[in-house]
Amino acid sequence: MLSTHTVNLIPYEGVSPQFASTPIAALPGHAVVGRVTLGHRAWLGAGSVIRADGHYVTAGDDFQLGRGATVHISHERYPTVMGHRVRVGAGAVVHACHLGNDVLVEEGAVILDGASIGDGAVIAAGSIVYPRSELEGGMLYAGRPAKPVRRLTPLEYESRANELYERNLKAKTEWLCRPIAATCADSAFIAKTAGLLGDVRLEASSSVWFGCQLDAQHAPISIGERCNVQDNSILIAQSMGITLGADTTIGHNVTLEDCSVGARCLVGMGSLISTGTEIPDNTFVAAGCVTAEGQKLSGGYVWGGNPAKIIGNIDDKKIEIILITSGVYAEYAQKLKD
Repeated sequence: MLSTHTVNLIPYEGVSPQFASTPIAALPGHAVVGRVTLGHRAWLGAGSVIRADGHYVTAGDDFQLGRGATVHISHERYPTVMGHRVRVGAGAVVHACHLGNDVLVEEGAVILDGASIGDGAVIAAGSIVYPRSELEGGMLYAGRPAKPVRRLTPLEYESRANELYERNLKAKTEWLCRPIAATCADSAFIAKTAGLLGDVRLEASSSVWFGCQLDAQHAPISIGERCNVQDNSILIAQSMGITLGADTTIGHNVTLEDCSVGARCLVGMGSLISTGTEIPDNTFVAAGCVTAEGQKLSGGYVWGGNPAKIIGNIDDKKIEIILITSGVYAEYAQKLKD
């Protein structure tokens, strides 16, 4: 088990993360990758992930990242820049965005590419901040998409900040790190903080990323060629099993339960794909989407919402994005393997 002061630093293309001082805590299963620069007194929860492989990540002093939370970038497009005293709750995703000082991102919230959030804003648990949103500071935001609820008084802000801090401290500290698959192609990649149990099968150039937890003790999980399962996603196969097609992306902090996802699909960050869901080839599932049990999605569309419904058509640009993503992740994986 990692000690509370041993930081799991992973270089990428010869660049290692930099910390201004030893973290207050670096709990089991965390990972910090590539061009990351953190200030003084960082706190990293169990299974938390900061990845700066395709761009850079910076955070100021007193940064706190909760259990199973993920910070990432957008490949060569957007970095992630965070100010001082930013606190991120368990299972949340901060992706390729800009957070000011004293921003609170509560549990399970997702902040998407190009968003900018002002000082002292609070993103309520489970909310989704849409791409390129500009949110004023000092406000509480909630919903999917996140919308202003009210201006925060200093007392309310302080209360929410303290409560989030305490919830992060009290979260479980154990984390399963078992990067071993039943069947794994030589070119596949499994991050060392992922936990795989049972009959997990990885085909050529597929990848399972940091903090992912895959439970195939009761039914198999099959991951197709060039398919990537991104950081802190949870896959649970109880009876029907899980199949993921070639060139498919499962975004950060997604939960999949006994389901099938075809080829050339993208399942967006923070989504929940429920038992019995069928997602055919060439389907785009937006961030935060929730499917109903047994729901059968139609291919060639963009799905979103809770419950999932059609919100648009897939065009050539979206298919291109899906294929580019699978290629980029295969490249990331190969560089880490090397």
